[in-house]
Amino acid sequence: MAIALLTTYLSDYRVPLYRLLAERHGVEVLCYGGGDRYVPPWFADLDSQLDCAPFPARRLHGLPEALALGRGYDAVIAPFAGGAMLPAAYVGAKRFGRPFVFWASVWHQPRSLTHALALPVTRHIYRRADAVVAYGEHVRRFVATIRGRDDDVFVAPQAVEPELFARRVGPDEVLAFRSRHGLGDVGDSGDGGARPLVLYTGRLVAEKGIAVLIDAWPRVRHDATLVLIGEGPLGAGAGALPRVRLLGPLPRAQLAVAYRAAELSLLPSIPTPRFKEPWGLVCNEAMLQERPVVVTTAVGAAAGGLVRDGDTGLVVAPGDPEALARAIDRLLDDAALRARLGVAAREAAAAFTYEAMAAAFDRALAAAGIGHRPARPQAPAAH
Repeated sequence: MAIALLTTYLSDYRVPLYRLLAERHGVEVLCYGGGDRYVPPWFADLDSQLDCAPFPARRLHGLPEALALGRGYDAVIAPFAGGAMLPAAYVGAKRFGRPFVFWASVWHQPRSLTHALALPVTRHIYRRADAVVAYGEHVRRFVATIRGRDDDVFVAPQAVEPELFARRVGPDEVLAFRSRHGLGDVGDSGDGGARPLVLYTGRLVAEKGIAVLIDAWPRVRHDATLVLIGEGPLGAGAGALPRVRLLGPLPRAQLAVAYRAAELSLLPSIPTPRFKEPWGLVCNEAMLQERPVVVTTAVGAAAGGLVRDGDTGLVVAPGDPEALARAIDRLLDDAALRARLGVAAREAAAAFTYEAMAAAFDRALAAAGIGHRPARPQAPAAH
């Protein structure tokens, strides 16, 4: 048999982790879709993702199959996502006496009615899981307050693909990016230099702080351009502002150039009753290109120790457009500060690797009584 790892979609940034877990532990990834209020169509093509998976992966067909997972798997790993899928997976492991590992991302208790009704069940899972893998130190601390201990809670530092985001981006690529997207070349700022770019990458939704950014941007003193990469319901309002360019979603392979072309990157997320930014992998992406980030205290990458105020970026209060504008101006004013933060940011983000993530799963599975095992041979794709 194998170990089942449940998830919603096969995100590109998770593929290297799943490949390592498949090689080390014979993990099979079971995908059930959903799990987010805004999933763009280009991301939600689960069938294509499964077809391209370089490890055993398939679709999980609903709650009845989840409730029977222990019959076909030696252990189950499941995340805090997908509504009833988490308790179903837990029951599906425990009814057959199989170990259950909880992959925890939440670092505060969601306050929606649905979460309130499910609280007794989720707290039981937090307490009775055989081991927990946490997104970061902030999640580990939250889990420990519920679990009553942290000796079997293991931090898996969030990682992105270094071959995409840590690669050297040359000046010719930056100039081509500016030209392709109509962002101007040298001289357009009126003072002999290129107009600086400030970058936001991600979903254009309320919980990401887009409304705050819309309020903050007119307060920024510098003649800079705000570049928005992504899509969502708040895109039209943001794109209508002066000095703003809405590019829509870009392929991940092009994002490193976008980060390099910008002076800094933003993630102004705010807490809502349903959401508090679990991590924010766009921080890792920008930092690997030596770009400082401005984030809020509601961002997991700050609470988890990657983005440190005045060291690897700037951290401001959520929902404060004036503070956000001041932080942007501070970095645009001070090239030496940007350079210092950028170098420290790259060094810090480089330590957040897939090997370190997989090692946390190794420890969690060992704590749950599951050791290393050879991967099952993957069946050839049907033609």
